[in-house]
Amino acid sequence: MQSRVSSLFLIVFLVIFGVVSPAYSEVKSLRVLVVNGGCCHDYAKQGPILKEILEAKLNAEVTVASSSSKKTDARFEIYEKEDWAKGYDLIVHNECSANVKDKAYVQRILDAHLNGVPAINLHCAMHSYRWGDFKKPVKPGADNAGWFEMIGVQSSGHGPRFPVKVDYIAKEHPVTKGLENWITPKGELYNNVQVFDNAKILAIGSQELRDKKIADAAVVWTNFYGPKKTRIISLSIAHTSEEMKVENFQELLKRSALWATGNINADGSAKNGLAK
Repeated sequence: MQSRVSSLFLIVFLVIFGVVSPAYSEVKSLRVLVVNGGCCHDYAKQGPILKEILEAKLNAEVTVASSSSKKTDARFEIYEKEDWAKGYDLIVHNECSANVKDKAYVQRILDAHLNGVPAINLHCAMHSYRWGDFKKPVKPGADNAGWFEMIGVQSSGHGPRFPVKVDYIAKEHPVTKGLENWITPKGELYNNVQVFDNAKILAIGSQELRDKKIADAAVVWTNFYGPKKTRIISLSIAHTSEEMKVENFQELLKRSALWATGNINADGSAKNGLAK
């Protein structure tokens, strides 16, 4: 006990006299919640993979909250609580619930982010919690716009399952700085119905058939959501667990977590002792 107290006094002394900066005076750990499940994807594998990636690359403690449903109306028990996000530094939405139209339920999810809890949205999260004529651009503030406004880009569907070529276009952004373009395993390219004003596209994905481009769309983007400008970052790739195992995706996921929580340097490295 005496040794711990002495160490604490030493750290305080070093910070006060400028020997050690406050930002690096202690190593912290991110508390991450991965919401995982629903239709059309191998979520039984993906939840554990996401947990493994984040805990291997960052000082992070990851909790996976899954739904046993494999349908488009999958709901998550954790969202039934008003304070469902309490105690977490970051939420990873890896869910596919296109036919959940309970507005109070959806608003409860959004309220956590409106109140400042950052998020990473993966793949089918872009196609969840939608109703009305979602194939046409929704108007900001409209009854069916909430989820799309949080994400920052409205998407309504995808094309064939082909590999997606990822081109980083915001080369000086800390999430993409120094990263090389790459091609995913066979995946789905989500269309862009509209891009909201607070969103910034970091990467464009394209698919080719017989050496001819058949589609392109944003695949990585950031968004500042609501009055608190909550940091939201979305990756519409990550269709399969095989893709999640690719190092390019893992580095992108790590940097996304750092950016969303405000723990990233300009070169993409981690602040506050979070990197492993």
